[in-house]
Amino acid sequence: MVKKILSGLNRRKVKVFSLFLLCSFLAWFISNLSDTYESRSNFILNFRNLPDTLLLGKHSEEQIEVKMRTSGFQFLYYNFFKKRINIDVSDVKYQNGNYVLDEDELKKQIDQQLSQNISLLDLDRRLLTVDLYQVEARKVPIRANLSLQLEQNHILEGNLQIEPDSVMIKGPSAEIDTIKELWTAPIQLNNVSTDFTTEALLNFPKGLENSVFSESRVTVNGKVAKFSEKVFDVPVRMINFPEGFQVKTFPSTVTVLCKAGVNRLKEITAADFEVVADYAQLQGTGNNTLFLKIINSPERVYDVKLQETTVNFVMEQL
Repeated sequence: MVKKILSGLNRRKVKVFSLFLLCSFLAWFISNLSDTYESRSNFILNFRNLPDTLLLGKHSEEQIEVKMRTSGFQFLYYNFFKKRINIDVSDVKYQNGNYVLDEDELKKQIDQQLSQNISLLDLDRRLLTVDLYQVEARKVPIRANLSLQLEQNHILEGNLQIEPDSVMIKGPSAEIDTIKELWTAPIQLNNVSTDFTTEALLNFPKGLENSVFSESRVTVNGKVAKFSEKVFDVPVRMINFPEGFQVKTFPSTVTVLCKAGVNRLKEITAADFEVVADYAQLQGTGNNTLFLKIINSPERVYDVKLQETTVNFVMEQL
């Protein structure tokens, strides 16, 4: 019994002693972390603000090592969490066939992104070589590869709207010189009776490994309206007939079928159309039948069609 009690007391002493050692170590560790140190840390590089005529290659440096003076707490943070540094290359210099940023510029940019209680002492290099290459920039229009099936008696009102309507391409001239336009991926819309908006990816040509595009997708918008049709009686106007003759056509008016939105049709009158019969088309053949042509019609209509395509005429000398 006595032995068990003594054994329990010894175990308690060991636990208390172990706890004492742990607390002592933590106190020493925390005390040392608050001291100032000089040490090195690695930073991942993010290149920003590339000039319009340059692109970043695949062999640029990914990180830089810096020597700093700060507290142990800060070094602990930088050792456990990789810090990212933005490098502005808008003022990059071209030296001996390479694009470089000098030590002073690097220190200034890095120092601006460090905490106030950190002193930047040194870098692992005097020049940072950035893998950049010359490119050209071109702006090309975007076309919608749209297959649109409208419900009966509905029309697409106006043109499709694509946002953005163009894309900026940056790349070697040999890659981008032949690109005149870009198309979207195929879009299929069925049984459409209302205005629509849809997103679509751009379909990039092959062989553009060194080119970049300002956009990868666009929005395609279209306005859809219900249409009706109306027939107008329009007088036939004779043109290019010889002077000194009176001309009569049979019939003197023809019917024009116009398809447009219901509200638009209410605004249209026969005076908005002009139908002509041109005597010059006979070229002296002596025929008395002329083909008709619509030379003026109202805007914002779906379709305009002549119901009669020819007229006969007689000429009487005055």
